[in-house]
Amino acid sequence: MSIAPQTSFLYHIEEKSGEKVSLCYQCNKCSSGCPVTFAMDFPPHVLLRMVQLGLKEKVLGSLTPWVCASCETCTTRCPNGIDIARVMDTLRQMARVAPAGAEDIPKFHEAFLNSIKARGRVYEVGMLLEYMFKTDVWAKIKSREIIKETKLGWEMFRRGKMRLFPHTIRGLEDIKKIFEHKGK
Repeated sequence: MSIAPQTSFLYHIEEKSGEKVSLCYQCNKCSSGCPVTFAMDFPPHVLLRMVQLGLKEKVLGSLTPWVCASCETCTTRCPNGIDIARVMDTLRQMARVAPAGAEDIPKFHEAFLNSIKARGRVYEVGMLLEYMFKTDVWAKIKSREIIKETKLGWEMFRRGKMRLFPHTIRGLEDIKKIFEHKGK
């Protein structure tokens, strides 16, 4: 069975990212250098091939764009000069608008950014509470998953890695200006 490419998705990604994804010939250099490939469901070169084939639902439902650290190692290694980190960013933006499987990840991303927007840095307790209430907190309580998460949180707090009360940075207004200009 062969897959007929759906080029409209490819062209849309190329237009939004400004990158010529169609130039990727699967050399695997991006995936070989990626420090977080182990946590991805599809390595970068495979995800780019999926974009080329027009597998929109699979691509937008993938964990890969969310796991990407945007370190740009893939971009540096690409022999065709494709800014793969920019493509991943474009895919994250599209997945936030039309999630196709990894719905909880954009919610975590949003809670993380809201924490920075409010205080200029991450306040872990507040961020995690916001995330839990944006996801199905009652299902987590029922499945007892919340107990594991609470134990991890307690260990982090006990070792001084997580503060109970938030800390606001100096220059918070500058951070808020960054968020105001995000779409401009």
